[in-house]
Amino acid sequence: MGQKIHPFGFRLGTTPNHDSIWFAQPKNYSENLKEDKIIRDCIKNYIQKTSGVEGIGRIKIKKRINLIQTNVQKNLNCVTRKINITITRIPNTYSDPNILAEFIAGQLKNRISFRKAIKKAIELAEQTCTKGVQVQIAGRIDGKEIACVEWIREGDVH
Repeated sequence: MGQKIHPFGFRLGTTPNHDSIWFAQPKNYSENLKEDKIIRDCIKNYIQKTSGVEGIGRIKIKKRINLIQTNVQKNLNCVTRKINITITRIPNTYSDPNILAEFIAGQLKNRISFRKAIKKAIELAEQTCTKGVQVQIAGRIDGKEIACVEWIREGDVH
């Protein structure tokens, strides 16, 4: 079996961009990485508490020496340095895979059948003019004893 490379890491910098843009000395690298994690967790927790927000598509963090510029969707106060927060609206909400995943998770928490949740998510994605969608759910679906994988594909998926 050959060596497998993670496709996101392989394409990072060419097709998708980095989510964190900053430089740190090797002795401060772990501290900055922990700070990024704290910022992301605070933002996700804050948005989950507030209602009326579909979800978070992507959190991008840009750091300078004395300023953290964060492109996010709400404000917070978890870090000691200054934070500049820019809120950007996603034009087609359900074309973003993270928001679709949060939608399906919410449907499953409300005890809706997983097939209905998947079909509704695909329907919402098709309304945003996406070329194709593949949704996959894995685990002990509907409380079954044996874990399995269920997926549905619509349209053109490469």
